[in-house]
Amino acid sequence: MSSTEQIQTLSSADLALARAFPKNFVWGAATAAYQIEGATQEDGREPSIWDMFAAIPGKVHQGDNGAIANNHYHLMQEDVELMSRLGLGGYRFSIAWPRIIPQGRGAVNAAGLDFYDRLVDTLLTKGITPFATLYHWDLPLALHQEGGWTNRDTAYAYADYAEIVARRLGDRVAGWMTLNEPWCSAYLGYGIGIHAPGEQDLQQAIDAGHHLLLAHGLALPRLRANSAPNASVGISLNFTPIYPADERAETLRDAERADLFVNRWFIEPLARGQYPGGLFAALEVEPPPVQAGDLELIGAPIDFLGVNNYTRDVVRGGTTPARADESIKVGPVPGACYTEMGWEIYPQALTDLLIRLHREYGMQALYIMENGAAFKDSWDGGDQVHDPRRVAYMQEYIGALASALEQGAPVRGYFVWSLMDNFEWAEGYAKRFGIVYVDYQTQRRIIKDSGLWYSALLEAWRANTVL
Repeated sequence: MSSTEQIQTLSSADLALARAFPKNFVWGAATAAYQIEGATQEDGREPSIWDMFAAIPGKVHQGDNGAIANNHYHLMQEDVELMSRLGLGGYRFSIAWPRIIPQGRGAVNAAGLDFYDRLVDTLLTKGITPFATLYHWDLPLALHQEGGWTNRDTAYAYADYAEIVARRLGDRVAGWMTLNEPWCSAYLGYGIGIHAPGEQDLQQAIDAGHHLLLAHGLALPRLRANSAPNASVGISLNFTPIYPADERAETLRDAERADLFVNRWFIEPLARGQYPGGLFAALEVEPPPVQAGDLELIGAPIDFLGVNNYTRDVVRGGTTPARADESIKVGPVPGACYTEMGWEIYPQALTDLLIRLHREYGMQALYIMENGAAFKDSWDGGDQVHDPRRVAYMQEYIGALASALEQGAPVRGYFVWSLMDNFEWAEGYAKRFGIVYVDYQTQRRIIKDSGLWYSALLEAWRANTVL
């Protein structure tokens, strides 16, 4: 299909949506190393906590793992060509720490650095801007065996790793994210154990969360010292806006406590240099082991905030205050639609969130680094995959993004989650988020209707901005 034909397939509303975004806006797609790369035992890579976790019976759907995943490690050239066909302006990927420093500290694996060096160069030859995440949950197993993120030393090992990567790639990577969703690493990994490493201790989660933030703070100056002057350094946080189900005092109280835990835990140390008041009491835990100077490091200015948002939570208050992580969630919300993850489709939450981050926390540059939806996609073996619900989801959420821009939110880019179907952590291969379908048996990629729609939107945006 030609570019002109693509644009002609868009509705008048879609064309108007394309015109709502400025010329320098970055349109991209996102992935993560363990979810797509495979080759987990090749070229010097050693195990991560996710290799360990996926091998434990019952932890991952049907015993799935990332050993092969999308075989991106070997199909990288073809995948970048696919990004180019879609017309992406940016690609957010993550770097696997166990490929770079297999034991977490010490000897550097040249083959691992070489792979990402080739990836960055291949992206640039296609005119695609690289955005790299240094930690997307795949902690080297050797570090876990020393306490993982509950061990303060891991933060220092991470900073060394970040510097090594930046020395190799920093002249070409436009945007660095130190961490992806440290809330998930801390709470899902250490608090309730549904993600690697599978610990179930809320105090460990709080301590791990602090060391993750410390790792970010320690890495910032090292990344800046080893990157091009125009490179930006930030972090990606997950946010789930909390809405009260009613106006009762109990509901407002429990909604506020849920917001403390879900949204404010990580943004306030970053934006204000302190943990939000009442957080640890609301979780019934001790404060983390903060040492002198930690919060100053953590609160150092960042160049942008990556925002990951998929849904919202509606909270109803109980007769007694709920522990902040045990609020009563309303579900299903009457009349609402849900994705295969059980997440409500509520695009207004994205608008509200972006405005809040700008007005309440003073964020001057925001990127949507993850937004997307899992639906049951079927493929008949041909050249098409129809996914009308994902197309509608993207239309609505990008529309919500346009509304936030109109109201002054400083949004600089949008990266759909995800480029391709992939290993979806504890859900294994059961959930498909991609705008590109992957047949895991043959590794064939088929652009879904949502990918074609997104490509057409980007083509219309480009046509408008060059006028």
